[in-house]
Amino acid sequence: MDAMAAIKQTFFQECEEQLAELETGLLAIDDGDLDPETVNAVFRAVHSIKGGAGAFSLDDLVRFAHVFETALDHLRAGRLTPSPELLKIMLRAADALADLVRAARDETRVDAQRYAALAAELRAFDPVSADERPEEDGGDEIAFSPVLMDESMFDDLDAPPAPALHEFRIRFRPKPGLYAKANETALLLRELASLGETSVICDTTDIPLLPELDPEGAYLTWIVTLATTQDETAVRDVFEFVEWDCDLDVEAEGFSAPQDDIDIAALIEKMQSNVEAELAALAPPAQPGADAESGALGQKPEVVADLAATRAKQPVEKKASAAEAAAKTDHPAKPEQGAASIRVDLDRVDRLINLVGELVINQAMLAQRVQEAGLARASGVATGLDELEQLTREIQDSVMAIRAQPVKSVFQRMPRLVREVAAMTGKSVRLVTDGENTEVDKTVIERIADPLTHMIRNAIDHGLETPEARIKAGKPEEGMVHLSALHRSGRIVIEVSDDGAGINRPRVKALAASKGLIAADAALTDDEIDNLIFLPGFSTASTVSDISGRGVGMDVVRRSIQALGGRISIQSRPGKGSTFTMSLPLTLAVLDGMVVTVGGQTLVVPLTAIVETLQPKITDVHGFGGGARVIAIREHFTPLIDVGRELGYRNDNADPLSGVALLVETEGGARNAMLVDAILGQRQVVIKSLEANYQHVPGIAAATILGDGRVALILDVDAVVASSRADAAALDHLLATAG
Repeated sequence: MDAMAAIKQTFFQECEEQLAELETGLLAIDDGDLDPETVNAVFRAVHSIKGGAGAFSLDDLVRFAHVFETALDHLRAGRLTPSPELLKIMLRAADALADLVRAARDETRVDAQRYAALAAELRAFDPVSADERPEEDGGDEIAFSPVLMDESMFDDLDAPPAPALHEFRIRFRPKPGLYAKANETALLLRELASLGETSVICDTTDIPLLPELDPEGAYLTWIVTLATTQDETAVRDVFEFVEWDCDLDVEAEGFSAPQDDIDIAALIEKMQSNVEAELAALAPPAQPGADAESGALGQKPEVVADLAATRAKQPVEKKASAAEAAAKTDHPAKPEQGAASIRVDLDRVDRLINLVGELVINQAMLAQRVQEAGLARASGVATGLDELEQLTREIQDSVMAIRAQPVKSVFQRMPRLVREVAAMTGKSVRLVTDGENTEVDKTVIERIADPLTHMIRNAIDHGLETPEARIKAGKPEEGMVHLSALHRSGRIVIEVSDDGAGINRPRVKALAASKGLIAADAALTDDEIDNLIFLPGFSTASTVSDISGRGVGMDVVRRSIQALGGRISIQSRPGKGSTFTMSLPLTLAVLDGMVVTVGGQTLVVPLTAIVETLQPKITDVHGFGGGARVIAIREHFTPLIDVGRELGYRNDNADPLSGVALLVETEGGARNAMLVDAILGQRQVVIKSLEANYQHVPGIAAATILGDGRVALILDVDAVVASSRADAAALDHLLATAG
């Protein structure tokens, strides 16, 4: 990749950040946040995109951003009121700007008519009249045909008067922030030269000596004399992208040629005399017998060196303007260390994580070999193994922190989706988000975007009623969709809820029976009916549309969540709305687990699900109909689940007195006791996808490699508990039918 392509790629990456800031700011304004800084942040986002697009000649993007920027400028100046109609169009404009950025990045064509129509809607809010508004570039819309003309017809006409020549004196002093943002002074001077004839002088009097020089500082001042036919606005437009990062003074000096009134030689001579005077002031008093011909600039090398040393020890106080002093105070030369960041290719981070995973496995293998060889008792070996384990864990935590990102990047895509689906369905919808800064592994973030998209589309299309139906039901005309994220028990929980009509269970059951998904006389609980919407081919839509009706949406959601080692559940109240809850692992790389044996097999139980371990007593275990058992734990009866029987490792229940009970807590907060044969220890294991290498196994979340090289399965606690409840319910139904 050449240098220009790399810069362009960086520009598009920064555009994504600017677009996110743009939408966040517009939504905040729409919610009533009229803080001037919020409006300025929105304006700066569009302004930055426009400036970068101009550097790469992305004309379509520049034209639309210019119209958008003009409307935002009127908004921040108070000439426009942030009405709901205006903000609705601005949110659509933000979506269009994002489309234009992606089209420019992918080098695809855009629908010019669509963006022209949206630009016209923005211009309609312009408080400046058509007569006062500057003429915009509309060359692409004007039909043109060449006409042959005889130049002799102009011989008798007087020559038009030459345009007036304006002269400006521009004093421009960059701040360190200008260079930190990859701007360049030479480009600005080149833009000034394109306006007319320029004379440029660089004032270097503020450059300190080397010991005082800050490599990230800015010490040069540029004095430019410009003769141009343009006005002062055109001159200031050259600096519009750096106006916050420089001290700028533009002074009009008359209507004469630029070089008539400025004597460059005299100015240089003045600067030289100032330097000589400064050195003379630092020179020590003349000693008797000193060389009379030795002047301030004629010192011997030894004396000059002494002067430099003296100046380094005793810095000279320079006279500075109040603006320069304020600039130096508000913008230190060195940026804060905490704000520094770098862009790293994701593939490099992935390779690093894979290596850390192998390091964890090798550390476990080494500990296993040392233990088998009987060397663990040696103090030096034991200490070394403990230090290696601690170091491995710290490395793993640090690497995982690098990949951890807030779910905000996914949540920010949803407001546009809500606007589009609401427009297609004719519904009024407001999206409320919570927990956007909840962090999770980047791989999980990338793979939850599609499930979230399906769920929000279904919440609007199927969950929310039409405005008329909501008003009739005594609800606000505007429906509410709530999207939230939080950490719970070492996992991330994402909820999508709405205040719609809820799941129509009789209709769902009837549709499932008509499609042959269940028996017509099946006796189902409310939870079982709700979960019918996850069956392949099920849909409550009466017609197939761009939004729904093909029966693949929620089935895709469930399979996508299960592929991540997660679960999805539903809570619905008729007339009140529904809540879909997704529980996902924080990372797909490493977890802490309890290594246990069940039926001669080695399993790993996630440590975050275990509350405590206990040894069952004969007086604590009781039968509970149909072969089910419960265990008394501190005067509370808890279901006792035989893991070996649930996974098919044995047909009969194991003896609880010879095993160990693990008290686990599911995502819903319910507690169950899981019976295993023995506990081998606690260990950090590397997660390997079972579906990618084999297939999905009920009750199993993933697999791992143990220290002895064997493969162990990682238990899906919630799935095993749910399977046990389903088996118990089926057995009770069978016994009731037989009776």
